[in-house]
Amino acid sequence: MELKETQKKRLKRLAHDLKPVVMIGQHGLKDSILEELDIALDFHQLIKVKISVGDRDARDELIQQLLKHANKAILIQKIGNIAILYQKNPKKEDLMKS
Repeated sequence: MELKETQKKRLKRLAHDLKPVVMIGQHGLKDSILEELDIALDFHQLIKVKISVGDRDARDELIQQLLKHANKAILIQKIGNIAILYQKNPKKEDLMKS
C-alpha cells in the first residue's frame, strides 16, 4: 500500500503526541516483541517504536526486519531512535478520514 505525501503528513501529525508502545532494547528482536508489534498495529494502527540499539545501520536493519515481519505495515517516519509505523485495520475507523 502506497500513501500520498498528504496522507503521510496527516499520519505524522497524528503520531506527534503518541508515546512509543513497542520498545526494542540492546538484546534485539525477539518473538515476544514481534507479537507485541502485531497486537499494537492491529489495535492502534499508528504506533511509535523505540529502538535502542547501537548505531544507525543496526537501527535501519531492525526497522527493515519489523517491516518484513508486519508485511502490511508502512514506515511513515524515523527520527533518531523512533520509528512511526502504520498498518490499516479494516475493522477500525480509517485514520485517513478527517
